[in-house]
Amino acid sequence: MILVHPTYFPSIVQMAAIAQANAVAFEVCDNYQKQTYRNRCYIAHTNGTLLLNVPVKHSKDGTRQKMVDVIAENAFPWQKEHWKSIQNAYRTSPFFEFYEDELAPLFNCEVNGILDHNLRIFETLSELIGIEVAISKTETYQVNPEIKDLRHLAVAKSKIQYPLQPYTQVLEAQHGWLPNLSVLDLLFNEGPNSLNYLETQQLNFSAEK
Repeated sequence: MILVHPTYFPSIVQMAAIAQANAVAFEVCDNYQKQTYRNRCYIAHTNGTLLLNVPVKHSKDGTRQKMVDVIAENAFPWQKEHWKSIQNAYRTSPFFEFYEDELAPLFNCEVNGILDHNLRIFETLSELIGIEVAISKTETYQVNPEIKDLRHLAVAKSKIQYPLQPYTQVLEAQHGWLPNLSVLDLLFNEGPNSLNYLETQQLNFSAEK
C-alpha cells in the first residue's frame, strides 16, 4: 500500500506508482499547501510546458486551511480556460477524440471543494486507463505512516527526477520530449497502451520519505 495526495490530473510518476501498487491510501486530512499538484498540473504546449492552475479561495484571516476545506475560486472561468488549453495542445494527438467525451464533463461540472474534484478526476482517469486498485482515505493526518509514503510526489517544484521511458508526444518535434507531465499527455498520445506503460516504469522510491 502507498500513501499519496489526491492531485489535479496527476503526474505520470504518481499514476505509475498507483498502477503498480496493490492498494492506495489518499491523504485527505492534511493542510493545504501552495506550489503543489493539489491544484495544478502541467501539459505540453507549443513552447514547452503549460501550467494549468486551479485558483483557490484563501481564508480571510490568513490562517491555514485543511485541504478538505479548500474551495475553488470560480469568479474566474478557469475550467473553460483549462479545457481550451488541453484542446489546443492535444486535438491532433492520436487518441484525444477517443477520450474527449468522457473528460469534457470534468470541465463543465460545478466545482466547489478541490479535494472532491481531484477524487472525481482520479476516478474518471482510472476508468479510462484501466487501473484497478483498492482505494481508501486517511481518517487522521499521517505523521509517520507505516505504509509507503509517496506524498512528496505532490510537490510541484521537487528536484527529484524519476527515469521515465520516452513515448511519442504530439508536440515533440517542436521542443523535444517532456517527461512527467500530467497523465493526460500519456493518455492522449498512447491511448490503450497507457496502462502497460505505467505498470512497466522502473521507479525506485525506496530512498524517499
